[in-house]
Amino acid sequence: MNQQARQGRWARWDRWDPWARGGSGRRALWCGGWLVAAGWAGALPLVSGLGPHRSWGVCAAIGYLAAAVAVVVLPRRRARAESVAVALCGAVLVPLLLLVLTGQGQSEVGVIERSAARLLDDGTPYAAEPRTLAEYTPYLPGMAAFGLPRALSEALPWAQALPWVEGWPARLLGDARLWCAAVFLGCLLRASGPRRAGVALLTASPVVALPLCVSGVDLPMTGLCCLALAGAARGRPVGAGLALAAACSLKWTAWPALPVVAGLLAATTGRRAALRGTAVAVAGTAVLVLPGALRSPGPMLRQVFAFPTGRGDLPTPAGSPLPGRLLADLGPVGWSAAVALLLLAGLAVAVSLVLRPPRDVVGAADRLALGLCLAFLLAPAGRFGYLALPLVLAVWARSRSAGRPAPRSFEPNSFAPHPFEPNSFGPNSPVDPRTEVVPIPWAPLSSSPTTSRPARAASKPSSTPWPPACPPARSSSTPRTNPARTATTPLSPSR
Repeated sequence: MNQQARQGRWARWDRWDPWARGGSGRRALWCGGWLVAAGWAGALPLVSGLGPHRSWGVCAAIGYLAAAVAVVVLPRRRARAESVAVALCGAVLVPLLLLVLTGQGQSEVGVIERSAARLLDDGTPYAAEPRTLAEYTPYLPGMAAFGLPRALSEALPWAQALPWVEGWPARLLGDARLWCAAVFLGCLLRASGPRRAGVALLTASPVVALPLCVSGVDLPMTGLCCLALAGAARGRPVGAGLALAAACSLKWTAWPALPVVAGLLAATTGRRAALRGTAVAVAGTAVLVLPGALRSPGPMLRQVFAFPTGRGDLPTPAGSPLPGRLLADLGPVGWSAAVALLLLAGLAVAVSLVLRPPRDVVGAADRLALGLCLAFLLAPAGRFGYLALPLVLAVWARSRSAGRPAPRSFEPNSFAPHPFEPNSFGPNSPVDPRTEVVPIPWAPLSSSPTTSRPARAASKPSSTPWPPACPPARSSSTPRTNPARTATTPLSPSR
């Protein structure tokens, strides 16, 4: 029994492992993948000028190298899972604890925590007159929830009397990165269903491990978008709408997911479900965003919408040389051209959703990833790190759908075939056996002793037991006889 359970556990890894079904070089492919990740992480301290990035690169490079060694040394059945566990420890757990306990991190972590403290003091996460970049809050009001643990531990008098507030537990539990990672992993595990082995590999990859350790601000939105797509594919419009509302209240870059989720619901469940899910998402976003917007509308517009697009009082630090940024550097005309291209790209994706709506999670994730890639590339200001979000969506969708059959789409104008074929009645039939007209499998014998032909039986409600008994099997040695002649009187000579 233990051997069967162990084989079933390793079979879950084989579902998403593209090299587990054959080929002698799968061990080399896994080892090569970890070596590529180690090279990328090892090059980060040489090209990056940020301290948290350099610290993560050193720890992650050692972890990925250890994972490559584990693939080569350990037995085949243990190599994949053990290497993923080693990579998780070296690229996620160790650098995250190191950065949190030493107080290192990107500026986004401090922005979230200060916005939460401002929310408790003034009732709004936005400063009225920000003078430095640290005072800007380029997020929607929902993002301040991840900084509440630190803000509550510093604001409440009874919390300051606790013994763990002054030590390392306070720095660990109050850090916003920890709660961002918890929401992200919880959403991904919930959205992946029983196929959760791919979540561990995705988390150990540099695409997720780096932002999780140094900032983590984009991961909750990504996890909630994945959860919304999974709920739409399962035919749960309310759950998908709630997850989408939570994502849209964090950053406005999650708003393109609304039409994608609506299109997936319309294709798989129906138009009413799509309308219901859209209404829940819009209403939930309004409930979470409107109080902060009404409290300070001017600062919110300047910090959330004008500042990230390069139209704020201070220049945005997102200055990667992407196409939209290069156009915006040409002046007002270039900025207008970048915005026009961005709107045209969004219109093209919307038209594709109408003409060819996605019918599964992979198609919806790809469509959303395409829209986000175009938005990040053509935005007047952006970073290369933003492109990790579309990549996570595409990889997660394929790891979730590995080995699953394609779901049946909902066609409201098509004529669906009858749910059962003739002579296929049984206990699982959707028809009530007490009211269904059941055709008799064979003609009944005549009740009159003088007639020689069987009576014609009209279709009527069946009174026989359910399901109707079948005639006994005839052996090969028994001669074939006519049941209608064996129970009737013999024919007269004159006939």
